[in-house]
Amino acid sequence: MSRSKIVVIGSSNTDMVVRTSHFPEKGETVLGGEFMMNPGGKGANQAVAAARMGGEVVFVCKIGKDVFGSQSAELFEKEGIDVSYVLVDEENHSGVALITVDANAENTIVVASGANAHLFPKDISSVESIFSPEGFVLLQLEIPVETVRYIAAAAKSKGGKVILNPAPACELPDEVFSGLYMLTPNEKEASMISGVNVQDLDSAKKAAEIIYKKGVEHVIVTMGAKGALVFDGLEYVFIEAQKVVAVDTTAAGDVFNGALVVALNEGKSIIEAAEFANKASAIAVTRLGAQASAPYRGEIMEEVSK
Repeated sequence: MSRSKIVVIGSSNTDMVVRTSHFPEKGETVLGGEFMMNPGGKGANQAVAAARMGGEVVFVCKIGKDVFGSQSAELFEKEGIDVSYVLVDEENHSGVALITVDANAENTIVVASGANAHLFPKDISSVESIFSPEGFVLLQLEIPVETVRYIAAAAKSKGGKVILNPAPACELPDEVFSGLYMLTPNEKEASMISGVNVQDLDSAKKAAEIIYKKGVEHVIVTMGAKGALVFDGLEYVFIEAQKVVAVDTTAAGDVFNGALVVALNEGKSIIEAAEFANKASAIAVTRLGAQASAPYRGEIMEEVSK
């Protein structure tokens, strides 16, 4: 199955989730709703999703010396993730995210980054031995941009294939893009990076072309319930999303990226990998929670056989 270890580097949070009928307006208090506390963080979500898909995953993150951090590390081990490079910050708290999910399964998220914001290049320099030729490194943007830039350069210097999921959306220096194996923005992120207002397939194609010209080898624009657009500089391929009744979209993109990197690591083509990732994210949105929503590989195989 997996040809080499997959390195995921990013954030680990504890998600505090409230379900509500609607998002409150400024100054409004909304009563009622279900409360849940779940493990999350984009890096951790993607690491768990990749592990459940059958990948051999090494996760690099920084947690606080607190109950949230210790619980997260225990959960990673239970998922079969290599936690040898999970770092403990003696001074800062573990990351926490406050999430509100409305009746339409849309969400708003506020993150207190804590230790995630203190994962610096000096921390990565001690773990560079895990980067390997042709090995995949999966990154997101809930850690400092300077660290993302450092990791991308270090992994590429060893012949690694770096996939950056540019979420949450933020301004990025152009040198981050140069030499990336793949960028996987959603519509909002693609709009910010390209300067094109992505609203439909045509605008997504324009954005993907601009991003490609920044030096990215492959671009996948994820478009939610519509599907995903794949561009390799020569051909556009649009992959329609499966039709499901969404309950919570919180970690759909993370599940997509985790499944995608596993399929690529197994030697599947980019189109095959994107189709596989689409199936995984379609299952994820039918469930509550972040990491809890990530399906296991067998569930996707069951869907394929139907």
